[in-house]
Amino acid sequence: MKTLVMLSGAALALLATPAMAQEGTRAGDVQVKLLGTYVAPDGKITDINVNLPGLPATTQTKANDNVVPTLAVEYFVTNNVSIETIAGVTQHDVDATAGLPAGAELVSDALLLPATVTAKYHFDLGGVKPYVGAGAAYFIWLKDDPGAATLPLGVTETDLSDEFGLALQAGFDVPLNDKGFGLSVDVKRYFIDTTARWFVGNTLAIETEHKLDPWVISAGVSYRF
Repeated sequence: MKTLVMLSGAALALLATPAMAQEGTRAGDVQVKLLGTYVAPDGKITDINVNLPGLPATTQTKANDNVVPTLAVEYFVTNNVSIETIAGVTQHDVDATAGLPAGAELVSDALLLPATVTAKYHFDLGGVKPYVGAGAAYFIWLKDDPGAATLPLGVTETDLSDEFGLALQAGFDVPLNDKGFGLSVDVKRYFIDTTARWFVGNTLAIETEHKLDPWVISAGVSYRF
């Protein structure tokens, strides 16, 4: 998190100073970004479909935040319009916040691949190049284990469903020189759900619907060629 703050501060400081001369982005350019990314999901339960153990109706959850490296690759279709995708994974635990003892671990080490493609429109303000974008996301759970609090209930397997969703995006790029190097700050908000299932052997014991809707905030360096 400290790294993100430092990078964001450096980029904002450049807004107050004249940028070094740089040729504008052209159709056919590719921009690669190496970013530090803060992932802040929700994890809130919206529905309880199956409840064999009789969990309290007030049961509520929260997925923990995480900081991970991210690689973004962007192709400029025109001087102002680009298509971007990201590569990276993030790992989260899901803990109880209400209805059960606070902090009771329900899902452990859930490993998420947030496959995302967005279309972006860039504005050229000289020293800073802000953009807005939107696109589709498909959350793929590569791994998820039963949380420690579910093991006494006899839970043997946990499953989080892969789902499609929407991503909105805004940010800015700041050129550092005329060689294609720069700084980048990016914010995404995802709108996506998942269905969580806990099994005791072959029996579905618990099934809940969760709203994830994470904020994903990134900052780092870029190179355009």
